[in-house]
Amino acid sequence: MGASKSEQFTSEQNDISQLFKAFGHPARIAIIQHLMNTKSCICNDLVGTLPLSQATISQHLRELKDAEIIKGTIEGTSVCYCLNLKVFETMINTLQAFKELDQKNTKDCC
Repeated sequence: MGASKSEQFTSEQNDISQLFKAFGHPARIAIIQHLMNTKSCICNDLVGTLPLSQATISQHLRELKDAEIIKGTIEGTSVCYCLNLKVFETMINTLQAFKELDQKNTKDCC
């Protein structure tokens, strides 16, 4: 979405949009699942796990980091990543609010 269009929406709406957009690629889902299964920070071991090049994985990691879904630390030449659980709580709360809104509108409109 162009900058001129995104300015017409609230900061919360833009933040939520960016967050859910980051989940819009299967490689990013695979990275998130790998981090969930590993239950610790990962450092440079995604290349052997995913069928993607290092450059492509780095691009997806950047998208996830920009959306604050993952956190990273730099130690020398190594970058370690882990999940940012606060973001997942935000997502759950957002989806719960949508669900509650739907439950309040019990009239079947379609």
